[in-house]
Amino acid sequence: MNKKEIQNRDDVSLLVRSFYAKVRKDAVLGPIFNGIITDWESHLELLTDFWETQFFLKKRKYHGNPIEAHNDVDDKMNGGVTPEHFGLWLNLWFETIDDLFIGDTAFTAKNRARQMNTMLYMKMFEHRKK
Repeated sequence: MNKKEIQNRDDVSLLVRSFYAKVRKDAVLGPIFNGIITDWESHLELLTDFWETQFFLKKRKYHGNPIEAHNDVDDKMNGGVTPEHFGLWLNLWFETIDDLFIGDTAFTAKNRARQMNTMLYMKMFEHRKK
């Protein structure tokens, strides 16, 4: 497969859909995501909005709260989300990017995910103390 730059929403959608296809099949992550997400199409569109906003700095196309969403998942798992879950997620994200894309936006996609990964876990940890 010829790798290309992430240039537009279609590319972001390909990344998000390819990534979550892997997540859904993953032995550790799959049961969590498949057990919580009931409308995959809406979820994939929401995440495409989120990452399109992150990559291209679009004006607030994404309307959601990732901190709240991740805290809700952790609550449903009785505080069972671990750094391992975040690490597996990040590894699959990097793998999917490397499978499909090259260039500056691919590099940005990895860096933003790494930063988001750390921030979300820290916010989840803080949320547990409430």
